[in-house]
Amino acid sequence: MSAQRAADLVLGTAGHIDHGKSTLVKALTGTDPDRLAEEKRRGITIELGFARLELSDGASLGVVDVPGHERFVRRMIAGASGIDLALLCVAADDGVMPQTDEHLSVLELLGVPDLVVALTKIDLADGEWTSFIAGEIRARLAGTPYADAPIICVSARTGEGLEDLRTALGQAAARAKRAKADGPLRLPIDRSFTVKGAGTVVTGTLWSGEAAAGDEVEVLPSGLRARVRGVQVHGQDVERALAGHRVALNLAAVSTADVRPGDFLALPGTSRVTNTFDADLTYLGLPGHEAKPLESGSRVHVAHGTREVTGRILLMDGRRVLAPGERALAQLRLDEPLPVRWRDRFVVRSYSPVHVMGGGTVLHARPRRTTTLTDARRALLEALRVEDEAAAARAAFSLEPCPVTASELACASGLDERAAFRELSALAEGGEAVALPARDGQARFVARRQLQKHCAAIENALLRFHAEEPDAPGIAKDALRRRCLPRTDAACFDALLAFAAERGLATVEGGQASHPKAGAGARKREEEAAEQLAAALAAAAGAPPTISELASENGMEPAVARRVLGALEKQGRVRRVGQDFCFDAAALAAFEEAVRGRLAAGPATAAELKDAMGTSRKYAIPLLEFFDAQGITRRKGDLRTLNAR
Repeated sequence: MSAQRAADLVLGTAGHIDHGKSTLVKALTGTDPDRLAEEKRRGITIELGFARLELSDGASLGVVDVPGHERFVRRMIAGASGIDLALLCVAADDGVMPQTDEHLSVLELLGVPDLVVALTKIDLADGEWTSFIAGEIRARLAGTPYADAPIICVSARTGEGLEDLRTALGQAAARAKRAKADGPLRLPIDRSFTVKGAGTVVTGTLWSGEAAAGDEVEVLPSGLRARVRGVQVHGQDVERALAGHRVALNLAAVSTADVRPGDFLALPGTSRVTNTFDADLTYLGLPGHEAKPLESGSRVHVAHGTREVTGRILLMDGRRVLAPGERALAQLRLDEPLPVRWRDRFVVRSYSPVHVMGGGTVLHARPRRTTTLTDARRALLEALRVEDEAAAARAAFSLEPCPVTASELACASGLDERAAFRELSALAEGGEAVALPARDGQARFVARRQLQKHCAAIENALLRFHAEEPDAPGIAKDALRRRCLPRTDAACFDALLAFAAERGLATVEGGQASHPKAGAGARKREEEAAEQLAAALAAAAGAPPTISELASENGMEPAVARRVLGALEKQGRVRRVGQDFCFDAAALAAFEEAVRGRLAAGPATAAELKDAMGTSRKYAIPLLEFFDAQGITRRKGDLRTLNAR
């Protein structure tokens, strides 16, 4: 296995069709990125091509060669997702063309930080014309993040300028920094195929995290799980691939029908799909309709990673239109879900005819479906836009009506779980939040004013319950949750109830809750009823009345008697036998010993065991069935034998 350099980056090509991208990649790397027979026959790139470029300083670049034809812009966007720097090819005999403009827009929208321009085919133009085209390129780059990008004159056919281009790419690579390196594994899949003897293989650029043999991964959006059998980087087996590597993963337990180009691989449980997200959107306009505004509600194509889906753009805060060149907050509602996360880039293309028209950055990945901004929601989106994690955590926390775990706040805010826990802990230390007792291994945090409100709701619900049911000692915890805080789940409510109990606002025993004051009388009456029934069963010894008779003889409602008997059974003082009887524990133990003594001498019939217990058939049959159920005896036909202790 070969070790991989952590500094490996991905270079993506861009440019109009027939401007020499693939030929230049082959001249630089020795690898022909056109892998399809049709591509070689037609002389154009249709699918993404891949190669590896070794630089003079020992670093290397994974190269993604993208199609230049206007019909394959979607694949160009897929290839440009996850690249760290771009090589824009402009032919000296042709100049800036429509796909030059469109590809530049894609690079800018995807936030590709650095660009090198290759002015190709200089062997087909004289020096004066080449200088003119270089000026045209510089004018096109003005006003973009690439205004100062180096323009290198080069000929792949003669080799002129190739070393200058390598140098410029090396300098750009030295400046580049992976934007998505931190965090769990995320891999947008651009190819999926079967290798004989190995099974399913997928390829893509590893956006973040690491991939190693034996790792479990989740396929999104389907949610299927798979195990990584092996990892390759540019055809070499490696122990571990790092963020930024072009990787091929051999997957077990899935077929090419289960995992397809456009799908995402993620560390299980760390990414979720959504059909709605809030974004910072930039509208560029449409070719030939430069002044046409974008109307809220417009249907569009949304490209993220290697997948493109349809959906609608809704501008926020009542805004109806967006002029070319403007940016605004918008909510995108998709026809199919995408695994977007905070800070992901996306590209928007017009619905029909299809042209790149804008794009932006994902802010809130799973928001409420509304375009109305409250002050709190605006604060959250603004904090996410400027990447202020502390402010984002505070804003998201202020929107949560119930206690949240770090995992839940991470989902609500877009932060990763570690950052969410750090910010929640800081809020608790500052007194703005309270950390509740962990009931299921997860700490929950709640705003102090919200906690007071929740505790008051619990106490008031208990008081109302005792007013309605004065003889009941308590209410089941889940019934109480449904009465006062139905939006909380069971674990969250348990944490709140435990806090209320610590403050003396509730009493919790087993699965029931009561008010310490209002429920005291009912609890005392139930304790007295328990002693009364226990005494009655002890007096009855081996011949107790039925449960309904027991309740009637002691002046109790059947429901109260059954509840009291259940409490006595938990204490081990009585045992329920069949549907109709409860026996004093001592009497039941005596019957068990009689049965054991008789069966020690050999198998016996029910009649023989009845005689051994000295009781009537009325009690003998329920008792024997109880002993069978408890595994004390075993029945076969008419005979019973003793199970070993």
